[in-house]
Amino acid sequence: MEKSRWSPRHYSAEFKLGVILDMRDHGLGYEETARKYWPDLTRVEAHNHIKSIHLWERVYLEAGEAGLMEERRGRANGPGKGRPRKISLPENVEEDLIAENQRLRMEIAYLKKLSALVLAAERAKRKKR
Repeated sequence: MEKSRWSPRHYSAEFKLGVILDMRDHGLGYEETARKYWPDLTRVEAHNHIKSIHLWERVYLEAGEAGLMEERRGRANGPGKGRPRKISLPENVEEDLIAENQRLRMEIAYLKKLSALVLAAERAKRKKR
């Protein structure tokens, strides 16, 4: 199996802006734009460039030219970024939730057994007929 030639590259803000403006001015789609700027691409490589163009356009529409100049790779920094912290519940609330969980599991087990008994009774009734 042949390896893909495509590898992530860092394009300048001017290049990104030129691609987006050219696409918008000429009414090109993402695939047409990718083929125009990267003519000899495989299907997978073209898909990667299409995703990049789509991202650049979204950034351009949300933040303008300045948004294309920001470095957006890597981890997000600052408050409110990343995975939310685990909320610590008061001890009694946690105990109540554990107890309720156990009660619900017992109820489910009881209902399964009841359902099995009802099914067995119906089968026995049909067999007697």
